[in-house]
Amino acid sequence: MSQSVPPQPGVFPPGPPVPARPGEGSLALGIVTAVVVALVTAGMYGAIVGATQKQIGFVAVGVGLLVGYAAGKAGGSHPVLPLLSALLSVGSVWLGQLIGTTIGAADLLGVPAAGFFVDHFGILTEAWQRSANPVTFLFLALGAVAAYSGTKKAAAA
Repeated sequence: MSQSVPPQPGVFPPGPPVPARPGEGSLALGIVTAVVVALVTAGMYGAIVGATQKQIGFVAVGVGLLVGYAAGKAGGSHPVLPLLSALLSVGSVWLGQLIGTTIGAADLLGVPAAGFFVDHFGILTEAWQRSANPVTFLFLALGAVAAYSGTKKAAAA
């Protein structure tokens, strides 16, 4: 037969377990989120470059911050995410620059930009390589650094 033990003063029973934040520590969710945000921001950056016909450094930083922040919030503090976010940011800024070049070229030629991008991707990448200068690579690097630090800050918050 069991007897109930009277509660001891100052001793509290353990509470219910605290649930983890949704997505905390989920590497797969962090990767998927980072890829989606990288693609969306590439389109946005491309639209800005296409409209202005100029690369804008703080927009490249914004791309990196958005990719990194999304990865950190969705994936938590997994050590792979900052590096992956930096790489995805470089790809996103590069793709945005290609999209911007496409918009400018398609506008000059009077053809739809989407079809021009798909049909002449090789020519566009060759044109990007020829026109790339130190500032182009600086913007790629700025986006990567912003993504790396954004991932770490978002995961810590």
